Amino acid sequence: MTSESTTGTTDQYTFQNPVTRFESITPPADQTPEPGLEADMEIKADRGETSYRGTGRLVGRKALITDADSGIGAAVAIAYAREGADVALSYLPEEEEDAQVIKGIIEAEGRTAVCIPGDLKDPAYCISLVQQAAQGLDGLDILVNNAGKQVAVESLEDLSDEQLDHTYKTNIYSFFRVTKEALKHLKPGSAIINSTSIQAYEPSPTLVDYASTKAAINNFTKGLAQQLAPKGIRVNAVAPGPIWTPLQPSGGQPAEALPEFGKDTPLGRAGQPTELAPAYVFLASSEASYVLGETLNVNGGMPSP
Repeated sequence: MTSESTTGTTDQYTFQNPVTRFESITPPADQTPEPGLEADMEIKADRGETSYRGTGRLVGRKALITDADSGIGAAVAIAYAREGADVALSYLPEEEEDAQVIKGIIEAEGRTAVCIPGDLKDPAYCISLVQQAAQGLDGLDILVNNAGKQVAVESLEDLSDEQLDHTYKTNIYSFFRVTKEALKHLKPGSAIINSTSIQAYEPSPTLVDYASTKAAINNFTKGLAQQLAPKGIRVNAVAPGPIWTPLQPSGGQPAEALPEFGKDTPLGRAGQPTELAPAYVFLASSEASYVLGETLNVNGGMPSP
């Protein structure tokens, strides 16, 4: 299999046309096995490996990121490390190959990377994950709930109880469980950032279960932000639009829809994971000290609340 790359050559501070910063990709109408590995993608995603430039905005911070082996989570992990943070990575055991790549990038920046594989559907792992992260990083002050299960199903009649259970346990139950345990470690000034989606506002007919969890994440974010504000812990969310990650070709989109993925946005292309990273950096940094309960949309211009 030959691999194409979308890696940019300019950093996020370079003046550039957003229409052409990354090419408009045309993925093949075939799929890779779940859970989806960056190593298996024919067209690679840009996670900022060569383009993200840090400016010291998170020096000394300690972050736990779920689903951090590839896609958006990996881009956030790379950005956080280049901004000066140590990072704990949560991912499925079968994603070890991708996770080791991200671990190497973080360590090349002189930062600590703690790999903690496991399944977020398991309540015991959610608790152990936070405990291992806090121990390995000697503390915790940023939590990014980013894990997501997304499998397109044409008809509700074909949506199995098993998939429904898997989607909800991964996409929303884990957010509650991991956050609840993390609150034992988070102190005033800490930040929680949840990954939601344009699907919370414009649900695709093939993603009824996934989209409904993303709407729940929005509500969870806004309610928890009010609850934790007096404690000095900020809670916000980022809502990506169509972003090219291993999630998409491993069942996240119908195979026949892949060649046109993201081309219906006003920018005319899918986004790359590295284009999400600055939003997560901003919400984690002290620059966002008066930002709570916000859902920051990064979606190529798709209208959203």
